[in-house]
Amino acid sequence: MTPPARRAAAVAAAAALLLAAPGTAAAAPASPAPAAAGATPLAGPPAGRPFPATVPLPTGSLPEGIAEGPGTTFYAGSRADGSVVRGNLRTGVTTPFVPGVEGRVAVGMRYEEGADRLWVAGGATGAVTAYDGTTGEELGRWLVPGSGFLNDVEVTRDAVLVTDSAVQRLVVVPLGPGGELPGPDGARTLPITGDLVYGEGFNANGIRALPTGQLLVTQSSTGDLFRVDPATGASVRVPVGGRDLTSGDGLVLRGPFLYVVNGFSGDSAAVVLLTPGGRAGLVVGEVSSPLLDRPTTGILAAGALYLVNGRFEVEDPESAEYQVVRVELR
Repeated sequence: MTPPARRAAAVAAAAALLLAAPGTAAAAPASPAPAAAGATPLAGPPAGRPFPATVPLPTGSLPEGIAEGPGTTFYAGSRADGSVVRGNLRTGVTTPFVPGVEGRVAVGMRYEEGADRLWVAGGATGAVTAYDGTTGEELGRWLVPGSGFLNDVEVTRDAVLVTDSAVQRLVVVPLGPGGELPGPDGARTLPITGDLVYGEGFNANGIRALPTGQLLVTQSSTGDLFRVDPATGASVRVPVGGRDLTSGDGLVLRGPFLYVVNGFSGDSAAVVLLTPGGRAGLVVGEVSSPLLDRPTTGILAAGALYLVNGRFEVEDPESAEYQVVRVELR
């Protein structure tokens, strides 16, 4: 048997075991992230008290992005005015963190643990913004001319990378020694070449860094996954067996498991088992909850998957209630 065949067989065997195990559809529970230096996790009730099934977000906030902070802290943003709330998954309480500003938008976001910074993509505004993860102070804002829709964010040791769902490129905010931020004109763009070719609808969307340093990107309009080289922008399609991933939004990566949130077309997240290096994958199941309503992005924290209810089909978004929903993985 050739090495690729052995890998495929190993994936199939692992998938069969996962599907055969009662109530199992994903990886083992995740551990809370350690607190970053200088960041104080929000206080919670005594250990052992159940985590709430939902955490309410501000009425009419049109949320989409969520980021995992220190301990059980999380951040969620607003497409209505770019505001951000900070919440606690254990208490179910949120507090204002970044005030809203007319004309601003908060879509995908990512917490940079070592530097205690929150990075936010600005959608059609073409902006990438960094905030202090403890105080909410704005640390930098980079406007990128020619942007279409800056959607999701990943942070690596050398840079912050943002997908543009309408223009075939990544936005890159380089980080200097010790994570030093560039000046206001320091952001650049990286054209995406290779297998990932843009078409109608939303294209590059969710993004996560693989242990190899390659980026894993989903194309919402086609359901395809790609590995993208952060240095060159060259992309290679990742073959994925199992059910269709079209309309995938945010990505959550933990070990060999990738959760693809299906908010555009359903109320679940597909569970993809990846081979080493993310070169291939197999959909081995999905996780869901009756409390979900068109989820967008998610995080793994406190032993569960937490998804933001985007509620894209609600009649009156500006008066609608929104939530973060806890989805059990076992």
